[in-house]
Amino acid sequence: MDIPALLKPWIEVVLEQVPGLELFDAHTHLGENDPDGMRQSPDELLEILRVSGARGAFVFPMHEPDGYAPANDMVLAAARDSDGLLVPFCRVNPHDGALAEAERALDAGAQGIKLHPRAEAFGLGHADVPALFALADERSLPILVHAGRGIPALGEHVVGYAGRYPNARIILAHAGITDLGWIWRVAADLPNLLFDTAWWMPADLITLFSLVPPGQIVFASDAPYGHTLASAAFQLRIALQVGLSADQIRLIASEQSLRLGAREAPAPAGPAVGEPERPPHVLLDRVAAFLQTGTIMSFRGGDGSEMLSLARLACEVPDEIDDAPAFRAILGLLDAYDAATESDPDNRRRLTFLLMAITVARTPDVPVPNA
Repeated sequence: MDIPALLKPWIEVVLEQVPGLELFDAHTHLGENDPDGMRQSPDELLEILRVSGARGAFVFPMHEPDGYAPANDMVLAAARDSDGLLVPFCRVNPHDGALAEAERALDAGAQGIKLHPRAEAFGLGHADVPALFALADERSLPILVHAGRGIPALGEHVVGYAGRYPNARIILAHAGITDLGWIWRVAADLPNLLFDTAWWMPADLITLFSLVPPGQIVFASDAPYGHTLASAAFQLRIALQVGLSADQIRLIASEQSLRLGAREAPAPAGPAVGEPERPPHVLLDRVAAFLQTGTIMSFRGGDGSEMLSLARLACEVPDEIDDAPAFRAILGLLDAYDAATESDPDNRRRLTFLLMAITVARTPDVPVPNA
């Protein structure tokens, strides 16, 4: 299944709205031993970046139950062979000599640190964690922290570290969903606290793009769990929907990450735009609800077909309504999903079409292809 070709019309919509847009993916992985079964080789990641036309990516090891030194060396070697496309981060485990391994890997060429509280089963209050933030502060480095599903809140510790270590560029992965309900209130006072967009639920991304200052957001896909081009097509569409400017979106899409990789301070881009005053689109909201339920069921390995069938029926609306092009576009994406289901066994890849369909239902003010 050629995702880039199938999504080309959707990324072209974004490019029309944001001339000169470039991508830099702030959250990608390499590895072969993750217990969840996902894999990604350097060649596979470089191919994703190539077909996405990306400037590069931050990259770090996937979960390595037997330790991170060999995995960090593998990432460093891949970066050296990438013609500058890959910016290597080391991944460390606070239960296993994290500071010594971070110093070793950074001295060998790593340019950031990755922490994963869920995979390594630690909290940010762990006794060995402050030294890692102090090291990032000393070297003006990014330190990216898993802040997605599967963990308790970590925001209070992060806010404390951001205030104590102002030269550490702290990136909360996955839109910081563990604490997004409140942490946006303090984000503007902590310019070294950033959030990556490696997530898919439109409600969370709308909240992120609306309530966090745009200079504190960096584009990310979570490859191989996501795809750089696919993530850009739906995430940046949401950025357009909430009213971010072309300059702000260009900063999010690549420019800010390039600054972080060069150990420069994040560039400000004005205040958060605030909660949008969205007029009711009740018919599209029905479709979005069915689509999201069906997508979650399918993602979990269940049968989401009933919900997706209801989404199709919900798209049967009068041709004269203002949102009619969006409904037609959603039906086209559902057709693409059905076709991919018949031809491609990779469930995660074909779910891309459902993610795009949900996003279209939640972004009625952004054009659709061939509208």
